Amino acid sequence: MRYDPPLVAARLLRRYKRFLADVETASGDVLTLHCPNTGSMRNCMPEGARVWYSTSDKPGRKYRHTWEQVETPSGDRIGIHTGRANNLVAEALEAGLIPELADFPERRAEVKVGRSRLDFVLAGASGVCHLEVKSVTLLESDGLGLFPDAVSERARRHLEDLTARAEAGLSAALLYCVQHTGIRRVAPADAIDPAYGEALRRAIASGVQVLAWQAELSSTATRLVRPLPVLATAN
Repeated sequence: MRYDPPLVAARLLRRYKRFLADVETASGDVLTLHCPNTGSMRNCMPEGARVWYSTSDKPGRKYRHTWEQVETPSGDRIGIHTGRANNLVAEALEAGLIPELADFPERRAEVKVGRSRLDFVLAGASGVCHLEVKSVTLLESDGLGLFPDAVSERARRHLEDLTARAEAGLSAALLYCVQHTGIRRVAPADAIDPAYGEALRRAIASGVQVLAWQAELSSTATRLVRPLPVLATAN
């Protein structure tokens, strides 16, 4: 996924009202950005952090600028735009990058399954596979990425619907799109949302494929580049 024009750097002043953030540009101007992230963004907002934003001239937008990435004190980049995760996964599927899903070359987005609207339904000679994508940005320590970063009944419901498919003998998969260059493995955030952790372990036991792929981020492009291990618990 390329950014055209490239993202512009600024300094983070504050995030507020959940979907807004103020930044200071290199010229000293203060801009209000749309913050496309419904989570807590825990550990993603260091004071005065360097951030990058995109600009759109699309008519009808209240805020022209969108917060895309942030840099941590250790120099890692985080993609905070959760909506980008599906685009990144779609590109990886199109390129045949993910071996576990390579037998399902056809895809359709936003499909109603049970109580949920899952991100993709994949199809091919091997049948049909329902796929849900989650963006991971929370790094706690030692390269361990956790999901979710806040209690999420919606994410748990998605897992339960995937589990029901797997228990019925159908293909189902969950893919963690890791938009943090410092994460080396992924686990459920049991300390934040224990019900989600329990649901993930039930999903794994039922046969849901649980995968993680890490993104490489820059001011000009973001793309999935490598698989990461998924742990059933953080301990």
